[in-house]
Amino acid sequence: MKRTLTALATSLIATTSAAEQVGNVDVDWLGNDIVVEAVADPKVKGVTCHLAYFERGLIDRFQKGNWFEDPSNSSISCRQTGPIEIGDIEMDDEGENVFSERRSIIFKTLRVKRIFDRKNNTLIYISHSQRVQDGSAKMSMSTVPLYTPGQ
Repeated sequence: MKRTLTALATSLIATTSAAEQVGNVDVDWLGNDIVVEAVADPKVKGVTCHLAYFERGLIDRFQKGNWFEDPSNSSISCRQTGPIEIGDIEMDDEGENVFSERRSIIFKTLRVKRIFDRKNNTLIYISHSQRVQDGSAKMSMSTVPLYTPGQ
């Protein structure tokens, strides 16, 4: 059982990328911020996504009483940042998790998924919130076309 859990944890870590915070915008005096993170796709070298999301401050948490949860809102923009090398990626319509980060203690996670559009030779990145129930329609999408300039 312990080996199975270790293997599962290792596979989850291997398929999701770590984010590097590159910006933090103060939006009010309550300590609420917009955090901007850079996320390199772990299986597609040369693609970096910038993810922005709202992070509630301590005063806002006191006032609203919801201590353990941040809003679901996020925005994403992905670009080619070097020569693109595609590794072993999922090709089905469900795509593959590139990044995930908890937005509450238990029930909400911010995710970035990659979907490959074979017909248009394009990578699609979607940021969305995943919940146990009451899923959110708030999402953002960015695409990276895969073409060779001059062709």
